[in-house]
Amino acid sequence: MDPEANDQSSKATPMHQNSSPDPSHHSAASHDAPSDDNTPDDDVISGRDYTQRSVVRVCSILNMLQREVDGVTLNQIVEATGLAKPSAFRYMWTLERQRYVERDTKGGVYRLGLGFAGLQSRRLEVLRERARPWLVNMSKELGETSNLGILDYDAVLYLDVVPSPNSVRLSADAGQRDPINTTALGKAIASTLPESRVRELLASTGLPGVTQNSITSTDHFLEELDRTRKAGYAIDDGENDPDGRCVAAPLLGTRIAAAISISAPAFRQPKRQLAAIGRRLVEIANEITPHPDEVFSDAIADAE
Repeated sequence: MDPEANDQSSKATPMHQNSSPDPSHHSAASHDAPSDDNTPDDDVISGRDYTQRSVVRVCSILNMLQREVDGVTLNQIVEATGLAKPSAFRYMWTLERQRYVERDTKGGVYRLGLGFAGLQSRRLEVLRERARPWLVNMSKELGETSNLGILDYDAVLYLDVVPSPNSVRLSADAGQRDPINTTALGKAIASTLPESRVRELLASTGLPGVTQNSITSTDHFLEELDRTRKAGYAIDDGENDPDGRCVAAPLLGTRIAAAISISAPAFRQPKRQLAAIGRRLVEIANEITPHPDEVFSDAIADAE
């Protein structure tokens, strides 16, 4: 827990002794609260404002967390809200206790918690529904297994899989989790994250070596991410399965760390074809999310 929590009792009293008291602390009478004879519409017409600053601050914090997939620090919250650091800590501590926020004790960042699981589940459903037709077409076009993956804490979760029509194929199961450092999906997703967040994820997993080709060095993995960003796609060359190859492209702007990929036996997906496959995946990724924020916001709103 943040050490500033120990200062709560000593700092709470001075906060209420300002010469200009916070309007949100006034009594109902001083706010001229609506009487039984007044309806809310009457108060809106009269121009009265019953906004609670504390509620506005909470909404600002939650909106900030929703925008930042990789989370925010307490200092960032202080800067964005103008709150004193002890006050910001108490806001976050309360939200964490109510499960609307979760705190990563290693990285010290806050993210939306399980209290918003319904909204997050709807976002994932929208993403899967939108990507599904493209996954099916990808599998038909390229003759191999297509995948939709997301970042699930410190691993890649296969959200949807369309298996190759071939009897010999490289295919994961929906719901399966694989390491970030050994998969093309993991590299593609990691390429969209800040380096500090990537280092945090790698420290959590320890860069497991699944095959002799797996990248097990942080510096080597960061170099690989640089190549991925320049190319626009990521490659797994026998790093997660010694006999397989996979190419992936990130889905940008969905507010979900996600990517699509094609995986196949190495003998059927030679190295000389990987660049062309990668470019094709980038095109498809752009088709899946042409105007991502609008698409996902509208779809979620329609479902509510």
